[in-house]
Amino acid sequence: MTQERKKGIRARIVVVEVFFFSFILLLGANAVKIQILDSNDLARKAENEYTGTVRIQGKRGEILDRNMNRLGTTIDALSVAASAKKIENPAKDARAIASVLKIDPVKLRKRLSSRRSFVPIKRKISPAEARELKALDIKGLIFQNDVIRFYPNRTLAGQVIGFTGSDAKGLEGLEYGYDSVLQGQRTRLTVTKDATGRQLDPEKRLQERFSGGSLVLTIDRNIQYLSETALEDVVSRFRARSGMAVVMRPKTGEILAMALYPEFNPNAFSEFTRESWRNRVVTDPFEPGSVMKVFVAASAMDKGYCTSKSIFFCENGAYKVGSKVIHDTHESGWLTLGQILKYSSNIGMVKITETTGKQALYDSLTGFGFGRKTGLGSPGESSGTLSSPGKWSTIDTSAITFGQGMSVTALQLAVGFSAIANDGVLMRPLLVQKTLLNTGETDQEFKPQVQRRVISKHTARTVRKMMRSVVSEGGTGFSAALEGYSVCGKTGTAQKVAKGGGGYSKYLYTAAFAGFAPEVNPELVVVVVVDEPRKSHYGSVVAAPAFKSILAESFHYLNIPPDLEQEQIVARVSDGAKS
Repeated sequence: MTQERKKGIRARIVVVEVFFFSFILLLGANAVKIQILDSNDLARKAENEYTGTVRIQGKRGEILDRNMNRLGTTIDALSVAASAKKIENPAKDARAIASVLKIDPVKLRKRLSSRRSFVPIKRKISPAEARELKALDIKGLIFQNDVIRFYPNRTLAGQVIGFTGSDAKGLEGLEYGYDSVLQGQRTRLTVTKDATGRQLDPEKRLQERFSGGSLVLTIDRNIQYLSETALEDVVSRFRARSGMAVVMRPKTGEILAMALYPEFNPNAFSEFTRESWRNRVVTDPFEPGSVMKVFVAASAMDKGYCTSKSIFFCENGAYKVGSKVIHDTHESGWLTLGQILKYSSNIGMVKITETTGKQALYDSLTGFGFGRKTGLGSPGESSGTLSSPGKWSTIDTSAITFGQGMSVTALQLAVGFSAIANDGVLMRPLLVQKTLLNTGETDQEFKPQVQRRVISKHTARTVRKMMRSVVSEGGTGFSAALEGYSVCGKTGTAQKVAKGGGGYSKYLYTAAFAGFAPEVNPELVVVVVVDEPRKSHYGSVVAAPAFKSILAESFHYLNIPPDLEQEQIVARVSDGAKS
């Protein structure tokens, strides 16, 4: 081999070595760049490929009755939008979409002509609407998961439960009052995706993880239903403006029903007037009429001014107080306190208050909770009206004894009558039994709470006997008598203030009946109030039968046995022993 050839081979070897050395050097430099200099950027890019950020709105919690039946819940729905860039024929497609969704096609066409990448069309569409839209096979439509607040019992307890707005925030009723408990959490999360871009942790599971708490009410769905049915019947029969009813357990203060009529469906709240949204049981005070006589009698006896057998002269039906004349529906002479209650004598009540004085009357009424909120904690609750006794004229004092010149709510009446049924102990009313975490565990529990003793046990039991005579033959509340049960009650008929002022109307009345049963160990208190009945305006004719219906159906549902049969058996055994 010649020397020149050897030099050529060595030169080629050097070139190859330099090439390989340069290549290795380049690889090394690139590795340093990738692994050290660009590592953070590349890691972020890789993470973006397999992760993503999603906005999660946790589901709103449920509202349940005492037996865990759903009264308010959240169900899955869909929202529809469009990528306007992909819409091929905005005019034609807008007409097709609008006909399914019942929206304005002209406005939709303008939005679809915008060429924007995302155009919202409608939220919370129904499953049927979703099926019809998908069948149109329009390019560019986007379907997204959504939720809708749903009330499965429609109008049942509608005003009590309330409703939410489009942003899932409570606007009325318990939905509003307990919004902080029910509202799901709103958050942003980083989620992992697979190679096709699908989330490995489904959005539905994430929504449940961040869902709100739930409410368990004291309301019993069945008693609520039968109360609303009874109200619908009485309001329709007497062509009344509206009706209210409360069913309460006197020993615990638990509200088993809080019913109103006309009805209201929170699923379609926009179709109803604002007035129909309101829970008038707690928000609307009214002059109660003669149902207040029970509290006046209880106060007089408890303070020792008289007994159930004390007699008062009832002026044969007409009694002048100041410049006014007070009348009774029956002309009576001397009546005992028990008879004054039984026959609902206005004059007898005025005579009793003349004995006790107005300060004692005021103290008694405020003790029973009138003139102040009940402590239920319901949004918009009214305290009613009861001015201080220093502002009362003689005729004011007289009118208050038979429930005019003051106002109360239906809930206040239920609480006050519950105190008499509960041996003189006033309980705080309970509507929410407990709140639950989204795991189903109890968060807060609300137990029965004693507020105060308002009258002695002896007085309460004496008043109950007197109230039972009201429902006996000859009493004003006889139409509320329930076979097999010792029912205690009181009627109320109050003239309403004339519309536009200027004294009391001769045509507009509020009819009421309040009571409980059985006498010895009362299980339920029921209050019925009917506003502006037309065919008759007396509480005994209008409200008492509705009271009886609610009480009878509730006792049957709760399987509460009759007490009068047992009483008669005991009486026969006692008579036999004596002989």
